[in-house]
Formats: sequence, C-alpha cells, structure tokens
Amino acid sequence: MHQDDVLQDDAANVAQLLPRLMRQLNAGLHDPVVQLPLAQLRVLRVLRGGAMPMSAVGRELHASLSAMTQLADRLERARLVTRVPRGDDRRVRCLQLTERGERMMALHDEARVKIIAKVLGSLTPTERRQVTSALETFVEAAAASNDLSNAVRRRAASNIFA
Repeated sequence: MHQDDVLQDDAANVAQLLPRLMRQLNAGLHDPVVQLPLAQLRVLRVLRGGAMPMSAVGRELHASLSAMTQLADRLERARLVTRVPRGDDRRVRCLQLTERGERMMALHDEARVKIIAKVLGSLTPTERRQVTSALETFVEAAAASNDLSNAVRRRAASNIFA
C-alpha cells in the first residue's frame, strides 16, 4: 500500500472515531446544555472567553452573519446570551454569556469531566498517559496545520491585491 493511501486510511479512521467518541461521551451526559443544537453550544463555548462581536464569533465558527444573528436571537430568547455594546464603538454589538449561560456552561463542563474521569478510570495509568499524550499531539498538529493554512491564505490574498 502506498504511503498516501495509508495516510488517507488513517484520516478516514480518525474521522469516524471522533464523532463516535463524542457520542459515547455525550450518551452519559444528562445535561440541559447538551439538549441545545450543536451550533448554539459552539457559540456558548466560544463566548466562555468573554464578550465578542458577532462577526468575530461567526469567523471563529465559520458561520455567516445572518446565521449568527439567528443563533444569537435563539440564545438570547433562552436567556443564555445578551447583546452588549462594545466600549469603544457603541454601534458594534457584542455577544456575552449571561449569568445563566455561565452557570449552564460550568455545569456542562463539570458533567463532562465526571464522564471523562469515569472512562479514564477504566484505563491503566499508562493507558491514560498514552491517551492524553496522543490527544495533545493531535491538537498541536491540528493547530500547526491551521496556522499553515491561514498563512497560505494570507499570502494568496496579498498576491491578489499586490
């Protein structure tokens, strides 16, 4: 088998494993946040870092401004986020987690950690270290790949406008 074929097979396996892993972890999670659609949960997760303009949240999640507006409307009706003016430009509206949204995400994180601890508890200490190390390596490789892709896009854009 050719090296590129092995890489593609490995990528296909990981692509199948990641959703299965998340389904398995979420299966034991009796959590009101999990009942939210994935897109809304992703917005809440991004806002854990603090208030952000809707356009920035949209860029982070690769969502259009119209999609972000719909998501923000739903989350605001659920009292999980609020729109606040940005200090330096009152025309720009930022999304910010409400106290209720913060509490829900904290409870969600606690529940997720408990489930992961239960799964990790079924592994030996060596297996836990291997899993943690492999995940850290994979996250670092994904970040490096994204940084490279972003640099290539920026270079291509600068060549177009040069």
